Amino acid sequence: MYYQVSADTIKSTVDTINNSLNTDQLFNKIEFTPSNILNSQGIFISVVGYLVVFASLLLLYLMFINLSRFLQFRVRSKLTEKGEIGSGSKTGVSVSGEINAAISTALYLYFEEVHDFESTVLTIKKVQRSYSPWSSKIYGLREYPVKRRK
Repeated sequence: MYYQVSADTIKSTVDTINNSLNTDQLFNKIEFTPSNILNSQGIFISVVGYLVVFASLLLLYLMFINLSRFLQFRVRSKLTEKGEIGSGSKTGVSVSGEINAAISTALYLYFEEVHDFESTVLTIKKVQRSYSPWSSKIYGLREYPVKRRK
């Protein structure tokens, strides 16, 4: 399988590579001034960005608020299919706070028990090393203030 490459294709490829290598000229032409932001689409893009963020936060808020209702509806529909509650029954299928606390405590204790115990003995070995500029005090960034006498 052979490909025929014309001179125009090679020339355009070389031009593309040369243009991509001359990015210094492109960056010199860019100016960051407030007039560029106000004259172009900068404010519009900012407003759209803020709206997207706030809309997604509102969507997450609504999702978390209605999550418990959805789960109760799902449990109620499964119990109705099994015939444990009537189809017209509007009794709440909720779990009391005491049961939730007992379940969460049991899960917490279970997961703490699963964690392996590590020895609490620390061994620190002092190593003699040659001079290192990382630990040198002369390269500190603090300059002590000079006291002026009045």
